[in-house]
Amino acid sequence: EIRIDGDLVSSRDVLVPPEERGIGMVFQSYAVWPHMNVFDNVAYPLKIRKRPKEEIREKVERILEIVHLSRFAQRMPSELSGGQQQRVALGRALVAEPRVLLLDEPLSNLDAVLRERMRFEIKEIQKKLGINVVYVTHDQSEAMTMSDRVFVINSGIIQQVDSPVNIYRKPKNQFVADFVGKVNFLKGVSADGWIRLDGIEDILPYDGDVTGKVDVAIRPENLRIIGGEAHLHGKIVSEFFMGDVNDCRVQIGEKELRVISDASTYGKFGREETIGLEISDFLVFPDNGEDFDEILT
Repeated sequence: EIRIDGDLVSSRDVLVPPEERGIGMVFQSYAVWPHMNVFDNVAYPLKIRKRPKEEIREKVERILEIVHLSRFAQRMPSELSGGQQQRVALGRALVAEPRVLLLDEPLSNLDAVLRERMRFEIKEIQKKLGINVVYVTHDQSEAMTMSDRVFVINSGIIQQVDSPVNIYRKPKNQFVADFVGKVNFLKGVSADGWIRLDGIEDILPYDGDVTGKVDVAIRPENLRIIGGEAHLHGKIVSEFFMGDVNDCRVQIGEKELRVISDASTYGKFGREETIGLEISDFLVFPDNGEDFDEILT
């Protein structure tokens, strides 16, 4: 069953029509009516509810100001950019003051720069109006930057519900760890306060309670390149200067790891030189038998 603010709207015996549920919806496609100007597009939900003209004008003008489209009220959709059309769709969904706003990958059709800007605009609008928003996305950065709570779903099954910080730092399983952010997986065996890694000579100190066959998950930013003794040892295969960081691939035994290191390490070590990798944090999960190089991409 489905409840909104405690009200039953869908079950085996109850089906409240969608238009009576108090829900606003923004689709992946803009779905802006091409024959209506911006004002009329946004006003449409109020017009079909036969609201008074003065109320329509006041509410539409308020929403257009919130979505930064006041000066475009008389423009036609063909005269708008993709981001402006998406704000029209957002304004149309908000003008009827829904109890819940549903957003179905609303930014996926926008370019990268505009998508980043719209993330913050939608978040600011949500704060200003105090509305509950359910936001569906495959973009991890959208989920992490815009949400108070994140639901990570795999094949229809909820894997974890938590804050963005906990989803990233304390994932409940390998799928969540890999789905949100970048991660290196190493297989090994945990026993007697140590983890012996498969295909790697180095061993890791470990005081946790997971024993037996394990999967060790290490975020690239939790690895630091140094010249001497360290937790792991290997050779740099490739490196990319990204301005603020050095994005590297390091061969450790039979495994190649991604390392996000300080920019000062770029070009500092030769390809045949053995370097050390200090680990600031890692996660340990019981081995689930999956080959992450092939499955968790």
